[in-house]
Amino acid sequence: MNIGIIGAGNIGGTLGKIWASKGHTVIYGVRNPLTPKVQTILQETDHNATAMLVKEAAMRSDVIVLATPWEAVGEVVFQIVDLHGKILIDCTNPIKPNPEWPLAQGRSAAEEIANKLPGYRVVKAFNTLGAANLNDVIFGAIHADAFVCGDDLEAKKLTIQLAKEIGLEAVDVGTLRNAELLESLAKLWITLAYQQGIGPHIAFKLLQK
Repeated sequence: MNIGIIGAGNIGGTLGKIWASKGHTVIYGVRNPLTPKVQTILQETDHNATAMLVKEAAMRSDVIVLATPWEAVGEVVFQIVDLHGKILIDCTNPIKPNPEWPLAQGRSAAEEIANKLPGYRVVKAFNTLGAANLNDVIFGAIHADAFVCGDDLEAKKLTIQLAKEIGLEAVDVGTLRNAELLESLAKLWITLAYQQGIGPHIAFKLLQK
């Protein structure tokens, strides 16, 4: 599968390295493919990775993973808005405000992205645990959960498959309307990890009897 990862930061770079190791072709979509940072990520990923400008990476991909800061989302959407029918996995968290896209109360970043990209099949996922945990998602004998929501069943199925390749167990949280819950869960993770001083090596798990 060709996976286009928009953004080469901690989350995007880590996901790219893992999926490339599973045999997928990873295409990083970035502002400048020639920067030292991007070249380092390519070297660390392996031969299954390339870097291109954002729109070209999106065009060549079977699935797009949006892993930029929330403040940069508007720039990305502007570049790919004319592509249709793509699956887009939104990993963003609106921690800092984006003046271009102010979120109304009760509205999620994922819903705003879906509204700006009509025809895309948007799924919210991979936003509720830190990048450092993606390389080792097992805590003792327990696999951390990936919480997934979206309106398109095929897109969710593919996202769940990619989550399982990382070693995560997937929890279907329903429609994209519930993305706000996942973004709130990310804020709780950040609060526990940094404000409460627990540290970033934590993850959420749904327990059932």
